[in-house]
Amino acid sequence: MSATTRLTVAQALVRFLSVQYTERDGVRHRLIAGTWGIFGHGNVAGIGQALLEAGEDAMPFHQGRNEQAMVHAAVGHARQLNRLSAQAVTTSIGPGATNLVTGAALATINRLPVLLLPGDYFATRAADPLLQQLEHPTEADVSVNDTLRPVSRWFDRVHRPEALVPSALQAMRVLSDPAETGAVTLALPQDVQAEAYDWPQEFFAERVWRVRRPVPDPVELAEAVRAIRSSRRPLVVAGGGVHHSEAEEALRTLVDATGIPVASTQAGKGSLRHDHPADVGGVGHTGTAVADELARTADLVIGVGTRYSDFTTASGTLFQNPDVRFLNLNITAFDAHKLAARTLVCDARAGLEALTSALEGHRVDPAYEAAYGTGKARWDQVVAQAYRAADENAVPTQTQLLGALDAVVGDEDVVINAAGSLPGDLHKLWRARSPRQYHLEYGYSCMGYEIPAAIGVQQATPDTPVWALVGDGTYLMMPTELVTAVQEGLPINLVLIQNHGYASIGSLSESVGGERFGTAYRYRAADGTFSGAPLPVDLAANAASLGMDVLRAKTVRELREALATARASDRPTCVYVETDTATATAPPAQAWWDVPVAETASREAAVAARTEYDRQAAARRTHL
Repeated sequence: MSATTRLTVAQALVRFLSVQYTERDGVRHRLIAGTWGIFGHGNVAGIGQALLEAGEDAMPFHQGRNEQAMVHAAVGHARQLNRLSAQAVTTSIGPGATNLVTGAALATINRLPVLLLPGDYFATRAADPLLQQLEHPTEADVSVNDTLRPVSRWFDRVHRPEALVPSALQAMRVLSDPAETGAVTLALPQDVQAEAYDWPQEFFAERVWRVRRPVPDPVELAEAVRAIRSSRRPLVVAGGGVHHSEAEEALRTLVDATGIPVASTQAGKGSLRHDHPADVGGVGHTGTAVADELARTADLVIGVGTRYSDFTTASGTLFQNPDVRFLNLNITAFDAHKLAARTLVCDARAGLEALTSALEGHRVDPAYEAAYGTGKARWDQVVAQAYRAADENAVPTQTQLLGALDAVVGDEDVVINAAGSLPGDLHKLWRARSPRQYHLEYGYSCMGYEIPAAIGVQQATPDTPVWALVGDGTYLMMPTELVTAVQEGLPINLVLIQNHGYASIGSLSESVGGERFGTAYRYRAADGTFSGAPLPVDLAANAASLGMDVLRAKTVRELREALATARASDRPTCVYVETDTATATAPPAQAWWDVPVAETASREAAVAARTEYDRQAAARRTHL
C-alpha cells in the first residue's frame, strides 16, 4: 500500500502547486510562482491557513487590495515570462469571487494563464444559506462562481477531497498548454478546504509539464511554401504568439532572407525592432499608413500567432486586394482557420524556422522592398513630428509625452498600457526596441489593468524598469494596487495623464454622432449636461496619499526631467502631467473601425455620422 500524508484539502493543494514546473527548450520555471490573496470567511481558514503553514519558500504570498487587480497582476507576470510561469489568486465566496470575472475574461481572451481559487458554498449544506451565498430557486448547485464558467478555459468545483487530485492535474494541463491556456478556476467549497484526507505521497512529487513546440504538418508546409513563392505582395502580420513562443529571432531570420515586410498587432508589436528594414509598424485601425497600405494591396497575408481582432482587420475592410489569400501559422487551430486561411497549426518558432528552410533562395521583388522602405521612411518622419515639441516650455501633448518617454527609456524598459486614447497613439508611434518593451493589453482593453500589471511584470523581472501609462479615467478605475507596490518596495513608474475625462471615448462619441455625451469630468451646467467647470480633482495628491513619490510636470522640459528622475529612483514613483488636448499632434486613423451609428436620428451630428458609416461599411468583405 502506498504511503499517504494527512492534510487538509487546502494544505494539499498548496503543497501540490509548490512542486509544479514547466520546461521548454531545457529551461525550467515554477508553474505557480506565487499566490495573490484577499481573505474572507470563504478562504481564510482554508487556503489562508494553508499558505501560512506552507511558508514563503514553498509558496510566496502577495497581498492584494482588489480581486480584479490581483488577476491583472498575475496576467502581467505570465505575459512577461512568455506564459511559462503563472500565479494563483484566492478569494472568499461572494463579491470577492465575482470580482474575478473581469480579470478572468481578460486572461482567457489574451490566451494567458492564471489560476483562480475562489471560495464557495458548503458542500455539505450544513450552513445553508451561508453569508454571501446565492440562492437559486430551481438549481441548488449554482453559486456566484458559476459566473466564471464562460470566462474560464477550464472550471471545476471540488466537492470532495479525493476529487482534488484529477481536478488539480487537469488545471495544470490547461495552464501549461499554449494551445489551451487562459483562466482556470477551481471553486473550493469552504468546508471542503478545511477537511482532512490521506493523500498519496505521489501527488506531491515534483512534476514537469513540458511545453511542446509542435512542428508543421509536411503537407501544410508544402502548400504554405507554394503560396509564398507564388505571391507578389506578401505581408506578415505578427501577433502575440510570436512573443509567447520566443520566435522573434526566427521571424527576423525569415524576413532577412525573403524581404517580406512585417506589420504587427497590438500584442505582436516588437516582434521586430522598430528600425529593422522590414518592420512597417502597427496594422489595422490604429496602424501606420505604410502597414495599412501594404495590407490593402497584399495578395497573401501571413498571420503568425494572431487572432485577427476587428482592430487588426479594420472590421473586415482592410484587406482589399480582390485576390488576397491568407496563410495562418498558429498553435491553436481555432485561430489558424480564421479568414478561410491555409493553415500551419504549429509552434510559431518551429513554423517560422521550417518556412525559412523551405523558402531558401526565395526573395520578394526588389521593387516591392524599395516601395515599402520608402513608406517606412515617410512614416518615421510622421513619428518624429508627433514627438517633437517646438517649445520646451509649453504644456505637452500626449504624443509629445511619448516622445519624452522615448528619449528616457532604455531597450530593457517595459511600457504598459491597455485603454483610452494611448493604445492608438502607441501602436502608431511607439518605437519598440526589444520584444518585451511594448506591453499592450488590447484583447480586452481593460481600464485599470496597467498598474497591477506593472506590479506583475516587476515581480517577474525585478531589475527591469517598468512604466504604467494611464489617463485619469483609467486611474480612477483602479489605483488601489499602488499600495501593494509601496508595501513590496516595487519601483514601478506611473505616468498619470490628466485630461479631465474619457478622452478616447469622447473622441469616438464625436465621430459617431454622440457629441461627446457623458464623457467629460465636469460639473453639471444649468441645462443638466456635464459641461460646467472641470472637477477640482487632484490625482497627484491621491497617488501621494497611497505612498507614491510624486513628481509634477507642467512643461515638456519638466516632463522629460521628471521621467528621468523616476527611472533612476528605487521607489514607486508617479509622474503627473496635465496634457494639452486642444492641439492635435497625433496622426489620424489610417483604417476604419466599425462602431454602428444610429440608423434614424433627429440630431444633425448623428445623421451625418450615419452617412459616413454607410460609406465605410460598404467596403466590408467576407473572406472565403
